[in-house]
Order: sequence, then C-alpha cells, then structure tokens
Amino acid sequence: MLLYNYYRSSASYRVRIALGLKGLAYDYAAVNLQRNEQLEPGYGEISAAQAVPMLQDGEARVVQSLAIIEYLDERYPQPPLLPGDALARARIRALAQDIACEIHPLNNLRVLRYLVHELGASEDAKNAWYRHWVERGLAVVERQLEESPATGRYCHGDQPTLADCVLVPQIFNARRFDCRLDHVPTVMRVFDACMEMPAFENARPERCPDAVQ
Repeated sequence: MLLYNYYRSSASYRVRIALGLKGLAYDYAAVNLQRNEQLEPGYGEISAAQAVPMLQDGEARVVQSLAIIEYLDERYPQPPLLPGDALARARIRALAQDIACEIHPLNNLRVLRYLVHELGASEDAKNAWYRHWVERGLAVVERQLEESPATGRYCHGDQPTLADCVLVPQIFNARRFDCRLDHVPTVMRVFDACMEMPAFENARPERCPDAVQ
C-alpha cells in the first residue's frame, strides 16, 4: 500500500490517521505542494486532480480523503470508522463533511494562493479570511457535538470514527494560523482525547518523513 502525501496537507493527515487506527502499514510517497510537485509529469499524469492524498492499493488507485477512508473501512473493516446503524453513520459523515466540505475548501493552499497572487490580498487579509471561515465553521461543529447525546469521548460515542479523522487535522491547521478556539470547548475536548491515541499522535505533520524541521 502506497500513500501519496504531503505532510502539511490536512486531507493527507486524515488518511494517515485512518491507516494508523486500522494498524495498516504503508509506504510514504512525498508530493511537495509548496514546490508544485503535484503538477509535474510523474505525479500529474496519474492524478487527474493533481492533488493529494492518493492511495495505491495493489493496482487500484483511490483519491479524495473521505473516499479513501471509506474504501479502507470497507476493505479492512476492523476497527470500524463508520460504526452503528444508518442514522449513526449519517451523523458521522455529516460531522466529517461539516469540516471537509464546508471549512476546508475555503482555506486550502490553492485558495489562499489565489487570494494573494490573483486577487492581491495582503498577508493579513489572507489570514483574516482563513480565521473567519475556520472559526465560524468550527462553531457549527461545536453545536453539533454539544447538542447531541450521541457525542461521547469522541465525536460519536467512545471509539474514534471518520469524524475524528477529519476533526484533528483541522485543529492543527487552526492553531497554525492562530485561530480562536475558546468558543469550541467540546471540539477541543474531543481533540485532546484523540491526541492521547498513538494513531493520532504518530500521524502528526512534524512526524512525517518530508516534514520541514
């Protein structure tokens, strides 16, 4: 199994956590987004989106972090990252999508680059954009967690799920950009619980082989 990955990509980080939770060994292929290696022929020819992550499992290639994690959950079902009945799985997917679909697309690297290089935003304006959408989006996640009896030690119950795989990388990014987090105490409680597990701790960006020290 081979994971094409960039250490600071939160989407890649999600998959690293899922692989760790399932105890799956994989080879690490670094694709440096800062140096635009995703656009070079070697990688660009096998990735239509020219993005990371991409998982190669035998002859199969799977893209998009949520699709990769669901693929892993179906192929390697223990421990399940989408447990429970249809309603429980819908809640877990919704929490994951609150971050992956509502927050992340507005603050990923290519969007921030466009703000600066094409629209002329200053560094301060770019960072203000980032903080606005992350803080607002995490407030939605906080309400979802706080108001539901299904929330346990983790986003859903007392075992980590797909939702936790997506939550943790977003908090790492939020801290990197000095976002306010005091308004999301339940989110941070779940984050702290996750970080007590080796699968989350070992997937940290600074532990990746391509991390810039």
